[in-house]
Amino acid sequence: MPAPRATGPLLIAVGRMRAAAAAPEAALFARYNARLRPPLRPVEIAEAPAGAGPAERRRREGAALLAALPEGALAVALDLSGEAPGSEGLAALTARWAESGRPLAFLIGGADGLDPAVLARADHVLSLGPFTWPHLLVRALLAEQLYRAQAIQAGHPYHRGWRPA
Repeated sequence: MPAPRATGPLLIAVGRMRAAAAAPEAALFARYNARLRPPLRPVEIAEAPAGAGPAERRRREGAALLAALPEGALAVALDLSGEAPGSEGLAALTARWAESGRPLAFLIGGADGLDPAVLARADHVLSLGPFTWPHLLVRALLAEQLYRAQAIQAGHPYHRGWRPA
């Protein structure tokens, strides 16, 4: 496994997270992000104006997401259409992504989803399952699953993969 990068992966997301004291989603994200080594570095993108239609909102937000994506980054888009690998599968994916040597960036769209241009640019499209999740909660779910992936890779018992189905 390569040496950890000095800076953590980016989490580029549409929307603003309120202060942890005011938003349970922010507190949950902070809880799991603090466990990650290195932690995710959130970059928040403003939501497109409400007056625009869904396609135009996706286009504007997608352009902003792509503009915030560092050149050469390995982009992982979170979208319902993506692969849902399970915790062990995600651990294997994160190990492979780390071995690529490329900076890693996770992309989370707004309420209208991701623009096709973002999905086309993504190196990997990841789903958190068939449910539709609030976009602020997706940040916490992602941080927890990344922490779980690190625990699996380290052989730490946090995951409890031995449980019967």
